[in-house]
Amino acid sequence: MAKIDLDEGYTFVRREALQRYAVLQMDVHGRDVNGFVQDANAAIAKSVKLPSGYWVEWGGAFENQQRAMARLGIIVPLTIGLIFILLYTAFNSVRHATLIIANVPFAIIGGLVGLFITGQYLSVPSAIGFIAVFGVAMLNGIVLVTFLNDQRRQGLSIREAVRQGASLRLRPVLMTASVAILGLVPMLISTGVGAETQRPLAVVVVGGLITSTALTLLLLPLIYEWAESRAERNESRRVEGDRAFAPEHGSHETR
Repeated sequence: MAKIDLDEGYTFVRREALQRYAVLQMDVHGRDVNGFVQDANAAIAKSVKLPSGYWVEWGGAFENQQRAMARLGIIVPLTIGLIFILLYTAFNSVRHATLIIANVPFAIIGGLVGLFITGQYLSVPSAIGFIAVFGVAMLNGIVLVTFLNDQRRQGLSIREAVRQGASLRLRPVLMTASVAILGLVPMLISTGVGAETQRPLAVVVVGGLITSTALTLLLLPLIYEWAESRAERNESRRVEGDRAFAPEHGSHETR
């Protein structure tokens, strides 16, 4: 059960929009604000019977967090959608754009695991960290997919292109991720003023980069090989179908 310390303060009734209201101020330590508000609402609903015309509203940090999360709920999908459009225009392929966007779940896994291990909570700084790690993860995907496509244009088979691409792009991808991770180490271990906002962001970015980099180098080439092989088989079937269909119509005599 959470420990609650109460202090006496000045008491007066405020008015806003022709209605009276009283303010209770509190600080939350050792847990997330959203979880505290949920537990507090449940306790109030269970133990307190408010008279008719009375209600409880939460403001302060909780209100700001809810407002920011609502905006991020719109901005993040919109950003990913715009990035997908840009990737499609760059590669002229829905398949390749989808492969690169697949790095987003890879980064989400590491960010969530990092928050769980360090005991942090999903907050506005951590949500901003997810946006940052999405960009780096997709950049690594662009580097790898572009190189694999270049290997295919040089005449290599899908299997050989994947093998050479994964080995030759290992160093650039690791360098990109390492620079970002090392740059966030001071924020990750900070304990001074502002650490409550710096650490969640750094934890998400570092955790997301670790998993997205590993899965980009290990899993993305396999997905690329599977997708390209399937597309190649479908193209071969279509060509064979066209060849089988052409003689049938070309065998009719004209009189």
